[in-house]
Amino acid sequence: MEPSTKSIPKNEILDAPLHKIGFEISEISRQMIIGHFLVTEKCCNPFKVLHGGVSALISESLASMGACVASGFQRVAGVHLSIHHLKSANLGEIIYAEAKPLNFGKSIHVWEVNLWSNLGERILISTSRVTIKTNMPLPEKVKDAHVNLKKYANL
Repeated sequence: MEPSTKSIPKNEILDAPLHKIGFEISEISRQMIIGHFLVTEKCCNPFKVLHGGVSALISESLASMGACVASGFQRVAGVHLSIHHLKSANLGEIIYAEAKPLNFGKSIHVWEVNLWSNLGERILISTSRVTIKTNMPLPEKVKDAHVNLKKYANL
């Protein structure tokens, strides 16, 4: 018997690593994935600023979700991530993230992901490009992997 997902929060169902750092997904569509999180001890380096690896995790996760939705809920995999860390984000700041497609190919998508803070004005924290392989064969054991993403996507 499969465990029920009714009591599991949406964000944990969609992406467990993002959920662990407190990331909240607010919009999912073919054209955009949006969310935010609070910079806590869980996502800081020893200097109490946002760890660059967390920015990379968010970038690849959001781009992968977007590519999955845009490709008709096919299996996807990240093949390249290029990220520029422009400013630090301090412990206690709220950081926003937005992923948008730059190119939809038959088997490759390219997404841009920006993270920013909003302390009176939009301050870019990092920007990345993520290349995603799409339309991959779906193994039988994960045939329903897209079900929850499809449930929450604005189509």
